Parts: sequence; C-alpha cells; structure tokens
Amino acid sequence: MTALLDTLRKDVGAAHVLTDGDLSAYELDWRKRYRGKALAVARPGSTAEVSAVVRTCGLHGAALVPQGGNTGLVGASVPDASGTQVLLSLTRLNRVREIDAENLTMTVEAGCVLQALQEAADAQSLLFPLSLAAEGSCTIGGNLATNAGGTQVLRYGNARDLCLGLEVVTPTGDVWDGLTGLRKDNTGYDLRDLYIGSEGTLGVITAATLKLYPKPAAVMTAFAACDSLDAAVRLLQLARARAATSLTGFEVMGDFALALVRRHFPQLAKPLPPCPWTVLLEQSDAEGEAHAKQVFEGLLEVALEHGVIGDAAVAESIEQSHAMWHLRESIPLAQAEEGPNIKHDIALPVSRVAEFVAATDAQLLAAFPGVRLVDFGHLGDGNLHYNVQAPQGVAAAEFVHDNEAAVNAIVYDAVTARGGSISAEHGIGTLKRAELERRKSPVALGLMRAIKGALDPKGLMNPHRVL
Repeated sequence: MTALLDTLRKDVGAAHVLTDGDLSAYELDWRKRYRGKALAVARPGSTAEVSAVVRTCGLHGAALVPQGGNTGLVGASVPDASGTQVLLSLTRLNRVREIDAENLTMTVEAGCVLQALQEAADAQSLLFPLSLAAEGSCTIGGNLATNAGGTQVLRYGNARDLCLGLEVVTPTGDVWDGLTGLRKDNTGYDLRDLYIGSEGTLGVITAATLKLYPKPAAVMTAFAACDSLDAAVRLLQLARARAATSLTGFEVMGDFALALVRRHFPQLAKPLPPCPWTVLLEQSDAEGEAHAKQVFEGLLEVALEHGVIGDAAVAESIEQSHAMWHLRESIPLAQAEEGPNIKHDIALPVSRVAEFVAATDAQLLAAFPGVRLVDFGHLGDGNLHYNVQAPQGVAAAEFVHDNEAAVNAIVYDAVTARGGSISAEHGIGTLKRAELERRKSPVALGLMRAIKGALDPKGLMNPHRVL
C-alpha cells in the first residue's frame, strides 16, 4: 500500500492525505452506529484532483468511499473496518462557481455546505429552497447523492428536482461535464438521474447546476392543533385547496415527539399546549404580506369552524417563525438525548398515512408493551419519520439490539402492504441493504445491478452499499 499512498500524496499534496491521528470525524457516522478504519483520507481540492485520486485507486484496486458532510443516517459514507478503503472527502471542493440570476441557476461544487448555498442565493435576492435540519453541516454533493428531501418538498421537490446538471468523476477517473442550466434537453438518456440518489456507488459528484427561485414577498408560519392524524390530513387537503402552490411546508408532530423536546430542551418556545398532533404550516406568498395574511388566516378560520383544528398560533415575526421550526428540528436531537432508537424513514400515499399509523402503533404496542412511538415528518409529501423508542425504564441500547429486526419487520411489512417505500429521503446505504434485497422486485434489482456492473465493473465505488 506504500505505492498507493505515495501516489495519493502526489495527487492531492501530502498535507491532504491523512493516515495518522484521530480520524473519527471521517470514520464514525453521525448516529455513531458505524465505525470504520480508512487506509487514508484523501482531501482533493479540485475536480482534476478527484479524477487523479479515482484513477490511482483504480490502478491499485483500492475501494473508494466518497464523503461530504458525513451527516447521513444509513451508514453510506464511512469506510468499513478492513483498513483498505480510501475515504474521499469532498469538503475542500467548496466554491460557488457561478450564479446566473437571469437563468435562475447557480453552479456549485460538491463540498459546499447547504446553508452556505442558501446564503449565497439570498445575497442575490434569490432562493435555493432545499432545507433540512443538518443544513449547517451537510454538503450539496451528499444531498444529491442521497436525493435529500427536507421541509419544502411539497412545493419545490427533492434534491433531484432542484438539479439541472452535474459534473461527475466516473469510476475510470474520466470527468463527465454535464453542467447545464437547461430546463429542456432531450439528447439521449438522462445521465444526471443515474447519479442522483446513487449514494456514491456509480461515480463521484463534484459539482452541480441548481435551480434558483425568486424570493417570496412574504412567508407565514403557524402551529395548528389536531385531535387526530385524520384531522391533520383533512387540514392538508384544506390548505392545498386554499393556498395552492404557495403552501411550502406541512409538517406533523405527534405528542410524544414534542414531549421529548419539552423534556430535553425546556427553554424552547411552546406556541401551543400539548395535543395529540401538532401541524406546522408554512406559506410563501408572491403577492405580499397582506395577501399572505388574508389567505393564511382565512384557512385557519375555516379549519377552526369545521373542527379540523382545535387551536392555532401564527408567527408574528421572523423570530417566532424560526422558533417554530426550531421545535420541529429539535425532535431528532431530543431523541438522541433519550437514547438509541429504531429509526424509520418511510413514504406512503398521504391517503394511507393515518390508517398506517393507527394499525402499526397497535401492532407494535401489542408486540412490545410500553414501547414509545415517535411519529413526525413531512406529511405534505407522505414522508414520515416513524421511530420506536424503548419503553420507559428499559435500557435503550439493549432494546434496539434485541428487537430491531422484529420491529423493522412489522413496520416494513405494513409499509409494503400499503404501497409505500422503506426509504423516503435517507437512502439505503449499509443499514437497509438487506431490506432492499427482500422488498425490491427482482426485475428492479437486476436492472440496478446491470447499471452498477456497466459503470463500475471492478466494484470499487462505495462497495457493499445499496446493492
């Protein structure tokens, strides 16, 4: 391996090939579930250097694990324990190459932190709408590699929908320059969509051209209290009818999810008293604050009159709006404080969500008496984070170790029976690879393997992930 390391040092500079010291920032995943050992961490500073690293690894038969901000939740971006894989960190590729305001696009490198892209767009009085809890540390390359969703999918779509073109280093080290700002381009297969969501198994995304939008003239945020998840779904229907495309966020939070936040972060604002289900709604209006307020308050009044909601609180300032979102985004942090838990990132038709939760809650409580269910997520697009916490007084790590497989079987069987997906926005990685094998159709798996074999015949790109 000496020759490999020597060549890597020539490729990116000796200071950017890390082999000694504490490399846990690269080798330990965000959930602290997967810990590996890298042969080296290579930190290229340009697409040309990424290409050189990929070529070097190919010549030496060394597997390569691409990594962005290392905020993933399915174990897709850390090396295995063999000590033979090269960790390719893309954080030095962090330039905004161009903002084309007239074309409403920005071209950026893969290592740009998502929040920095939001701020770069904002500085041009434009909006890049991808938004998620990890936006202060996740990178756009990782967002695209996992087809990240977040809180505004209802209006703007997933990362895939926000991307027009890519620059990718292939497993042979060639560079595909697909950085286009075109909305229409029917010139053969859409290679972009092969790489988005592929979790680094087909190539390394090094840059992207992304869609921008005009900034809304006004944004309104509110909490609404619902007695049931059925009522939350009815509120969504009403909001869609009243606000139409200006409805940009519709998040649902179960009482126990917010109870964990109240327990572990008591200093945070409490816009409404506890209730079975709390909905966070957000409307982005193009016409101005007066029109936004008219639409939003009219929606809530109708919902109150018809008993769809029992109470509501409207943010009167940007600070109050941020406080509402902070409550929502603190749920995963509160869960972590409570101890290890069994996470599910599932997607269902919105029409099946309430029935799924009622039936699956009952099944889990019958199988595991006292288990605590942490339900929250993006109801507007049918994506629930349906998590299972150990019963009170039971060791959390022990519960997860002993029962994860059985809990997953109940949840995923229920999801599959209702035409849902076992992964809405987190990806497959290592965590769900066996589950994908069981639940994806043989035809689909065969096509995926054919693509993997054609593009990465040596199997060196993020091996043993997804497939």
